[in-house]
Amino acid sequence: MVRIALRRTLRDVKYVEVVRPRRARGLVKDVYRQVERDFGMLAPPMALHSASPEALAAAWLVLRESLVAAGSASRADKEVVAAAVSAANECPYCVEVHGMALGSLGDPAAAAAIEAGDVGGIPDRDTRALAAWARGEGGLPADIPAGTAAEFAGVAVAFHYLNRVVSVFLGPSPLAENVPPQARAKAKAVLGFLLKPGDPPPAGWALELLPAAAGDGPGDTLSDAFARAAAAIEAAGERSVPSRVRDLVRREVKAWDGKPPGLSRAWVEPLLAELPAGERAAGRLALLTAKAAYQVGADDVAAVDATDRGLVELVSWAAFTAAVAAGERLPVRPPREDPAGRRG
Repeated sequence: MVRIALRRTLRDVKYVEVVRPRRARGLVKDVYRQVERDFGMLAPPMALHSASPEALAAAWLVLRESLVAAGSASRADKEVVAAAVSAANECPYCVEVHGMALGSLGDPAAAAAIEAGDVGGIPDRDTRALAAWARGEGGLPADIPAGTAAEFAGVAVAFHYLNRVVSVFLGPSPLAENVPPQARAKAKAVLGFLLKPGDPPPAGWALELLPAAAGDGPGDTLSDAFARAAAAIEAAGERSVPSRVRDLVRREVKAWDGKPPGLSRAWVEPLLAELPAGERAAGRLALLTAKAAYQVGADDVAAVDATDRGLVELVSWAAFTAAVAAGERLPVRPPREDPAGRRG
């Protein structure tokens, strides 16, 4: 059953060639080692970035320092945020993975409710409020300290990013397609056990992977991690995404209310009219990734004339731009420092 559950490997990444661990060198090798040490396995959502070492390091930085590293919030609460954001973004792969992780941490009822799209059915009131906030449907409870709220926001932004790249490059489930329906529950239980987090590693160990962002002074570890990642992904966008496409995506994301545009793709074509014909394929993929990654198809990817590195960097840039905007739209309330009321 373990073999069945883990049969979906790095070969399941679509459209780009993943650097195999035995062939990894330099920054890719350094990131792979950290991912295996701190996350427990080299997960495809990380490895899919490997054609661009800087994008890989940026993706790991935001995931590790928000979800995996020790902080004031519990890992279970952070998994609630990860699963709820993933459900809102219609990313079944991430919902399944982080639902299994949440179940392994002792809250299978919350995991099942989130996966079913029924946040209101979560039994625990605080967990229910946290999941609703992650979906943009309410504020955080007033007794959550500012530092803990920042960690939740970091997890939310990280998964707004990862949901988008996963939707483009991976299938709908971490389980192999040939696992029969009657065996899926058992396979999920085994994989959930393997995904159960251990003691959280110290914060900040991944900062060494990327240089400090220009102009940034001393700050907390989480802010530093996101600043370094943002600088790396912006540089990747400058290399691989035409400037007119970047301007269009920024403008559209800024004006967007965050609601999924639905099943129809009719919304995207009129927006491409301002681009030169040679940039419309890149513009289409970038806009779809940013606003409706679940609508990206093989034809959209094939139409873009790019190397593996260029393709990863285009998708990463569009996904991160949308993720930052999603973080800015999260409901906020005046933070209150109150160690006595700290969750987790």
